[in-house]
Amino acid sequence: MAESAAVEFRIDRRSGVATYLQIVQQTKQALRLGLLEPGDRLPTAREVVEATAINPNTVLKAYRELEREGLVEARRGLGTFVTRSLGSAAAADDAPLRAELAAWARRARDAGLDRDDVSALFTAVLDSTFEGDQDR
Repeated sequence: MAESAAVEFRIDRRSGVATYLQIVQQTKQALRLGLLEPGDRLPTAREVVEATAINPNTVLKAYRELEREGLVEARRGLGTFVTRSLGSAAAADDAPLRAELAAWARRARDAGLDRDDVSALFTAVLDSTFEGDQDR
């Protein structure tokens, strides 16, 4: 039986993003970063509830959405398992980029920016860099 994947959901109640969507987004991020791979078992609804103090139906709604998107599969009595990855071949070689981004984030923090400031700045740069790419 597959081990439960080392993914811990963090719920930000002030974000304005629905709790179930935060779980979906964090799962997709873990898939993109290779933290979750096909065959890994997601934490059970009970484990997520114990760690985050959210309603079990919220967890189940998130898992159903991930299943609808073809990313996970619920196996009765066994759990919910990852069926496919979102990572690209390039993601495996991202260590240098990750190190550069981490250094940039530290410089931004040292310059007095808080997490929300950094997120807004990064998102603005990301949006301008990839502007028009969704049409491709």
